[in-house]
Amino acid sequence: MRDSEELIPVGKIIGPHGIKGHLKLHSYSGNADSLIAARSVTLKSPAGSLQTYTIASFKTNSGKFIVGLQGLDDINQVEPLVGHEVCLRRDQLPGLEEGEYYWSDLIGLQVVTDSGTLLGSVTDIFETGSSDIYVVQGGEREYLIPAIADVIKTVDMAGGRIVITPLDGLLEL
Repeated sequence: MRDSEELIPVGKIIGPHGIKGHLKLHSYSGNADSLIAARSVTLKSPAGSLQTYTIASFKTNSGKFIVGLQGLDDINQVEPLVGHEVCLRRDQLPGLEEGEYYWSDLIGLQVVTDSGTLLGSVTDIFETGSSDIYVVQGGEREYLIPAIADVIKTVDMAGGRIVITPLDGLLEL
């Protein structure tokens, strides 16, 4: 079981919004539910320092999220926060259904084919609208694996691996 205090990255500050200290946020999941429910967020700088803020306001605007943090009410206060990751504690996130995983839990898992070939490890995940894509790095080779039921056969969190059945031609791309 994971520690409830563990920080999970849920987005990134991409810029100020207006002059009154609001921030534009890119959400990694595109889902605002966890952020709306959270009362606070922890910002992680590119250097790794952490600072926790209370959320003062939250709204959507043109597909991006606009967040106001308590005590920050001027563009000059928030500009240094651009590039920081927005993190929530694991206990602030909604529970998962069977077969659902947080992206941060999948990063680092080894990916093997159902015939036993090790492809590499998940290094990144991005969404395409219809499904997530797992970026798997194996030595000099990178694979883009669609997270669909026809391909992903098992996710073994305890064993640290994902077993896939590659679609025809998938590994030749």
